[in-house]
Amino acid sequence: MKKENQKWMKWPLGIILCIFAFSSCAENKYDLEHFPKDADPIIVGTRLVNRFLEQPHSQYGNPLRINEPRVNITYPDVCAWVGGLWFAKSVDNKELTNRLEERFLPLLAEESRLQPVPNHVDNNVFGTLPLELYMQTGKEEYKKLGMMYADTQWQLPEEGYTPEQKKWSEHGYSWQTRIWIDDMFMITAVQGAAYRVTKDTTYATRAAREMVFYLDSIQQGNGLFYHSPEAPFCWGRGNGWMAVGMAELLRILPEDNTYRPEIMKRYLKMMNKLKECQQENGMWLQLVDDPSMWEETSGSAMFTYAMIVGVKKGWLGKEYAEAARKAWLSLVKYIDENGDMTNVCEGTNVGFTQKYYRDRVPLTGDIHGIAPMIWCAYALTCNDL
Repeated sequence: MKKENQKWMKWPLGIILCIFAFSSCAENKYDLEHFPKDADPIIVGTRLVNRFLEQPHSQYGNPLRINEPRVNITYPDVCAWVGGLWFAKSVDNKELTNRLEERFLPLLAEESRLQPVPNHVDNNVFGTLPLELYMQTGKEEYKKLGMMYADTQWQLPEEGYTPEQKKWSEHGYSWQTRIWIDDMFMITAVQGAAYRVTKDTTYATRAAREMVFYLDSIQQGNGLFYHSPEAPFCWGRGNGWMAVGMAELLRILPEDNTYRPEIMKRYLKMMNKLKECQQENGMWLQLVDDPSMWEETSGSAMFTYAMIVGVKKGWLGKEYAEAARKAWLSLVKYIDENGDMTNVCEGTNVGFTQKYYRDRVPLTGDIHGIAPMIWCAYALTCNDL
């Protein structure tokens, strides 16, 4: 018998069991594959997608606006819808995939009036949805519709634009540029999807160049982002849009893309600061860097998603796996008995005082909260991000 084995045999059994228990616990905190049943990403993700499907189209995600007439499909629904398609494919749930597609079909027929007018970042992101459906089904009508939204985001319309929008277009940026933090998901999502569909690097490069412009405009020295140049506050969900936007863009950008190194550097800088700002229970706050603020779920879920992607892609070390696991385990506790997320910041314009962000209503059932939780469930279950 080897000497090291003989040494173990001399130790009391209780001590040996404690050592192995401690070792198992230490490994577990980095584990992004095994969770308690109430936090199982397949169970949670399925529940949330079903919850999304059983509700009518929302009005900018807000459950308090349920009785307002629907003018078009709004971006929170698009985010949940696309996430649902990702998740259903990841867990091979064809029934969910079929239901998500069936929900879309009326938009090509009797509900076509709900297709958004392609004149704003919040509208053009709709194109991500038919493009994802095309990638999963191969149906050309989905591709045609989605590419229209990707292309019109860079094509200055013949009329109805402002001098500033014309300026952005002449400089090679989207005419829909406005330097609000939300844009770096809304613009890059549809352009990234167009690149994945066509393999035309024009779409990837224009999205990356736009991203670097926004990084130079509103990222602060500590890695966080102001809501806009005029709103010097590090709003949680706004920073979430940026975190996910960078993660998603880095997922699809070719390794030799000119802008990739800068985006990666800025992403890593943001992730490092987010890890510092994470609360002891795993959550993040309504203003990320203000410890007096309330815990907010949509931004927290977005940060969690960006970290899961980074860990799985090898961009981030295991300490981020620990942060992501802690966040996920905390976030699932904010799902109520109906399958709704609680503590979701209501839809938010740029604000000019700290009080404005503090006083935003924390809603239950806002789609802004369900969407990034579905993304997290997808990321945790996907083996080929």
